[in-house]
Amino acid sequence: MANSASGDSVVDRVVRVIEAFPEGVTSLQLSELADRSGLPLSSAHRLVRQLSGHGLLDLGAGGTVRLGLRLWELVNRNSPTLALRQAAMPFMEDIQQVLNQNVNLAVLDGWEALFVERLSRRGSVANRARVAGRMPVHISSAGLALMSHQSREVQAEYLEQFADPSGKVTAGVVRHLLAEAAQQGYAQLAGVVDPDTWGIAVPVINGKRRTVAALGVVVPLAEMRLQALVPALQTAARGIGRQLGD
Repeated sequence: MANSASGDSVVDRVVRVIEAFPEGVTSLQLSELADRSGLPLSSAHRLVRQLSGHGLLDLGAGGTVRLGLRLWELVNRNSPTLALRQAAMPFMEDIQQVLNQNVNLAVLDGWEALFVERLSRRGSVANRARVAGRMPVHISSAGLALMSHQSREVQAEYLEQFADPSGKVTAGVVRHLLAEAAQQGYAQLAGVVDPDTWGIAVPVINGKRRTVAALGVVVPLAEMRLQALVPALQTAARGIGRQLGD
């Protein structure tokens, strides 16, 4: 399928076009889209027109390009996290009713926590975890909860390649955090992403004893009630696990 001067396949170029939309940006000018995807304007225009014909993109007047509703429909209808989100939502709503703060659900994707659901209310503390957003394992309580319940081989591979761009965290520190989370049954990080918040997360384990997600909360640092929060999260996580079955 390599039919461009660079050797890119059609699939490669389609992916580059779709990935060119930054997080939170719903529309781009065709010229900017071409630039961000690294494609000639003529090639980008041709692909956008073809994808628009299938509803995957929307090409408007003046060369404005938006992600299409058909793309949203297909992703959500066939998402591998759909069953997880459906099982988790009632328990997440219960936790939110009690805490009146942020509740999130994440899965492990490579060396990052990928957030697949989030509940929050007006007046709740800042929460950088966004649906379809990612955070490195070492700065996310959800990421630590997930990684702490992976096999020794996976953890060793992660720690071997670990690097913190800021240089403030070492692999040794992360190793200690993972060991602590595994021993306690939950992970916690205070003031890492935001100085006034505390993140706590527990693993969600299915009927095959496989860790499939992490259920977490973000609460004000000044109102931290660890002894009350952790049992509530663990009870909810067990309920989600039972709903998922095998």
